[in-house]
Amino acid sequence: MNKWLLLGAAIASEVTATMALKAALDRPALYVVVATGYVASFVLLAAVLRRGMGLGVAYGIWGALGVVCTAVLSAVIYGEPLTLLMGLGIAVIIAGVLLVEIGSQAARAEREG
Repeated sequence: MNKWLLLGAAIASEVTATMALKAALDRPALYVVVATGYVASFVLLAAVLRRGMGLGVAYGIWGALGVVCTAVLSAVIYGEPLTLLMGLGIAVIIAGVLLVEIGSQAARAEREG
């Protein structure tokens, strides 16, 4: 499986677990979803690393997009605030992820070229 698809699955698993964490406060049975989601996320992240993606890139994207998705989904699902300042923070996170990936590609090109 493609390392980018695996990374997307790792992010989705982590976000699902995090979203379930809040819901589990009222429905403790959801702690099974929390634990399963976090374990799956780390297993998938390890698979991404095994396929050659750099740790800094994989973890950076995983963490940053996890934060972005969790912030947006918590606003939609739980009605938590999503202010203009928070939106700016999300934009900065996305820009940071893009810069890390662009920098990683440039470094890879230098090593190979």
